[in-house]
Amino acid sequence: MTDPDQTRRLAELEKRIEAAKSAKAPKPHQEEHYSQANVAWRMVIELVAGLGIGFGIGYGLDILFGTTPFLMVLFVMLGLAAGVKTMLRTAQEIQKNTEAEQARDDERIEDGD
Repeated sequence: MTDPDQTRRLAELEKRIEAAKSAKAPKPHQEEHYSQANVAWRMVIELVAGLGIGFGIGYGLDILFGTTPFLMVLFVMLGLAAGVKTMLRTAQEIQKNTEAEQARDDERIEDGD
C-alpha cells in the first residue's frame, strides 16, 4: 500500500499548503478599516495642531509687539509647513511598517515551501 516515507512527505506537503493558505488569508476588513481610520485621524490632528500652535504663537507675539496681523500670518504659515512635514514623516513611517510586514509575510511563505 503506502510506505511510511510517502505518508510523511504527504503530511509535510499538507503543512506547507496550510501555511501558504493562512499567510495569504485576507485580513478582517473591519480591523483594517479601523486601522486606516486611525492613521487618517492622526494625520489630520498633526496638521491642525501645527496650525493651532502657529496661530497661538503668532497671535501672542502680535499682541506683545503690537504688530497685529503680521506675525500671526507668518507663524500660521510656519505651523502649516510643520504640520505637513510631520504628516509626511508619519506617512513614511507607516509605509516602512507596511513594507516590513509584507516582507515578513513573504518570508513566511517561502519558509513553508
